[in-house]
Amino acid sequence: RKKDKGSSEPVIKKAAAAVCVGMGSFADPPKAQGLAHFLEHMLFMGSSVFPDENEYDSYLSKHGGSSNAFTETEYTCYHFEVNREYLKGALDRFSQFFVSPLVKAEAMDREILAVDSEFNQVLQSDSCRLYQLQSHTCSQGHPLNRFTWGNKKSLSNAMGSGINLREEILQMYMSNYHGGMMKLVIIGGEPLDTLEAWTMELFSEVKAGPLLEISPKTDMPFWKSGKLYKLEAVRDVHSLFLSWTLPCLHKEYMKKPEDYLAHLLGHEGKGSLLYFLKAKGWASTLSAGVGTGGTQRSSYAYIFEMSIRLSDSGLKNLFEVITAVYQYINLLKQSEPQEWIFKELQDIGYMEFRFAEEQPPDDYVVDLAENMLFYSEKHIISGEYIYEGWEPELVKHVLSFFHPDNMRVDILSRSFDKQSQAIRCEPWFGSQYIEEDIPSSLIESWRNPVEIDGNFHLPRKNEYIPGDFSLRNASIPKSSNDDNPRCIVDEPFIKLWHKMDITFNVPRANAYFLISVKDGCSSLRNSVLTDLFANLLKDELNEVLYQAYVAKLETSLSVVGSNLELKLYGYNDKLAILLSHILAASQSFSPKIDRFEVIKEDLERAYRNTNMKPMSHSTYLRLQFLRQIFWDVNEKLKVLATLTFSDLAAFVPELLSQLHIEGLCHGNLSGDEAINISKIFQNTLSGQTLSVEARHGERVLCIPHGANFIRSVRVKNDLEENSVVEVYFPVEQDIGKDSTRLRAITDLFSNIIEEPCFDQLRTKEQLGYTVDSSPRMTYRLLAYCFRVMSSKYSPVYLQSRIDNFIDGLSALLDGLEEETFEHHKSGLIAQKLEKDPSLSYQTGDYWSQITDKRYMFDMSKLEAEELRTVGKEDVISWYNAYIRSSSPTRRRLAIHVYGCNSDIAEAAKLQEQSWTAIDDVESLKGSSQFYPSLC
Repeated sequence: RKKDKGSSEPVIKKAAAAVCVGMGSFADPPKAQGLAHFLEHMLFMGSSVFPDENEYDSYLSKHGGSSNAFTETEYTCYHFEVNREYLKGALDRFSQFFVSPLVKAEAMDREILAVDSEFNQVLQSDSCRLYQLQSHTCSQGHPLNRFTWGNKKSLSNAMGSGINLREEILQMYMSNYHGGMMKLVIIGGEPLDTLEAWTMELFSEVKAGPLLEISPKTDMPFWKSGKLYKLEAVRDVHSLFLSWTLPCLHKEYMKKPEDYLAHLLGHEGKGSLLYFLKAKGWASTLSAGVGTGGTQRSSYAYIFEMSIRLSDSGLKNLFEVITAVYQYINLLKQSEPQEWIFKELQDIGYMEFRFAEEQPPDDYVVDLAENMLFYSEKHIISGEYIYEGWEPELVKHVLSFFHPDNMRVDILSRSFDKQSQAIRCEPWFGSQYIEEDIPSSLIESWRNPVEIDGNFHLPRKNEYIPGDFSLRNASIPKSSNDDNPRCIVDEPFIKLWHKMDITFNVPRANAYFLISVKDGCSSLRNSVLTDLFANLLKDELNEVLYQAYVAKLETSLSVVGSNLELKLYGYNDKLAILLSHILAASQSFSPKIDRFEVIKEDLERAYRNTNMKPMSHSTYLRLQFLRQIFWDVNEKLKVLATLTFSDLAAFVPELLSQLHIEGLCHGNLSGDEAINISKIFQNTLSGQTLSVEARHGERVLCIPHGANFIRSVRVKNDLEENSVVEVYFPVEQDIGKDSTRLRAITDLFSNIIEEPCFDQLRTKEQLGYTVDSSPRMTYRLLAYCFRVMSSKYSPVYLQSRIDNFIDGLSALLDGLEEETFEHHKSGLIAQKLEKDPSLSYQTGDYWSQITDKRYMFDMSKLEAEELRTVGKEDVISWYNAYIRSSSPTRRRLAIHVYGCNSDIAEAAKLQEQSWTAIDDVESLKGSSQFYPSLC
């Protein structure tokens, strides 16, 4: 086994494999829409050699693995990962998907429900509704003019009209699932000869067939020209989407003309389209380019889409916004394509390839299998990064497709005329839309813009592209220990942790900072003002942050609890310069009134859109219950409406008057460079030190033993059919000498029951598409959580099925064979000892230790050691203490989010079953105990 530089331990990585089959939903027969997706589901349901439906998932789960699959328009991908020594057993089970799937009739009825549940998850997704509207209004007979998801209606209707669905699936399988259509990628720890021998042995029975050629097709137009589609939005947004169809550019992947144009049309610096639209107060964000999905990059065409998030004023001036787009396009047509811009993209692409961070094996096999479909053999690994062969004529040719007769316009907004006589209904999602003609005079003016606004010009050269790629660890002896971060600055104002990377050897660094501010969330009003400040500061810095982002040095600034969290990550060469710019701008920040109004409108929308998804709504309700200070988003919305520009201007100096910073510098930075970064903070920010007492500590509610609290709430979106049940069992506060053992046992319990839980509640009972069970760590309170989302069953029923499963765990754990238990244990130990795939994963682990104030940087290793002495009886006694219904020390919090089709009046039934209903969370908190603050 290969060893890390400077590390005495072997590298432990998972093995993984993926198969991409060159057939997707474009192959659906019109009479059975969603068939390719349904076939993907059915291949998991057992094979001739392994007839048990959950044999594959069970094997993976026992050996530290997991699996998934997805259906694109022109291919379908299946993939898994597993602990490396069990790769052959996993491949054995996996290969049978492509040799002898059973496609059992009785499993089909159940799996139709799984496909239906999956579709119901996206019923209220604006992006999915828009995609389906674009498919629905596509030219008749075009492959895009179909319903790719599939649901109970499309598949059952097919059966109702006399189609034998099983025969159709087998026909689709026999025609397309053969060697010529498949690309297989395997990553394992064995020598290549061994992996090749296994491939020959296990996949030799895959039927042979002609080689797949995804070749460009000339075809009819996708959409009618000169139309404007207005789609009623679920969330509070105004989004404008402009789409142009380009020829299929599969063969031009080394030249990437579409990326050159995306770089210019999506730019955010001075002279750009977005810069102009923001100055007018019409837009807040803009993105442009050809998406990575199969629809956007099919053999029929590439679809170049520009999406613009509009303000209220931008919506009113919709056609002026599109006029500005065509003025900028005209600027590009009038200026010769610039080789220096291509060269910048080429340099960034080369740099990204040369210093690519390793991905988790599961993601990497999928990427490579997809790449094998589109790139030549020698570019399978490098294809997405390459820019070779500057061809200005090709850029001009692609740019020639950007004209109004080849444009589709979609508007997604809540401002939708519900009284209009022209309303139509998209049949699968039931979404309302209006199709209008764009006046021909406007189209003519876009075709030949009279003038180009003087503010438009091409971007300037990017000063953030790194030039120094030297490694700081070159002078470190190879034998030195790959130790943990060390605290190298510990002053009242700033505390800084540092670790120079000696593992990944890339010229990248991650610098993360938690900035405690004065009274950032001590009141509802302050909390809203802090959100406003953070958003206005990001807006002010946007041009600088965007240039750095293009050069792969990224920034995130967010409000986390009562603190600001600032993260810089990417190439280290210009990191300190970027940090200086950000801190200087924060120090001298004074908001501008015109931007204040736009950002306030944006924040209002963000508040309104909070909790629109039932899953995030249930998480929100759980945190609202547990955290001592938690400002409700509806209350925040009311306060926001009352705030003025002068309120914010007065608040900012006060907010920044006292500060404390705790940070981590990790990667290609020396100790001196990290100390220099701490000095940038000290020299730039003039705030005094925020005292320890004034720093906000999170306190979490201590649910008493034997308590059963329940919170029942309706979904926020009246049309949302999905209900969610989240059942949360607190374990203990994560402190003291026994905490490592407790975490290890909790993880082992999870590892043992995760697959049986999924198999029972989803595969067998078909409660819903999303079924999960896993540990939770909420501000150092360890807990265990079961969660189900269902569009079919009410929360009361879901709760009863979760309870039934939990009651059955006693027998499952008692009956667990010693060998199986040991497999779970060794699988989890291997997982704990698995090396982080990249610098950013490792930084994330370290950073969570710092923000949790645990500072146990080798936590996984300590848990792995603890696991070696854990026996089956330890897991059983953990279950008996914290989860089992008869336990006097068990505590429960259930969150029930009621979908629009379930009756919340049913919630009353649960109070007869010893549940305590909580309607007023704040008054409960007023009379409750809280754990002492740990972070």
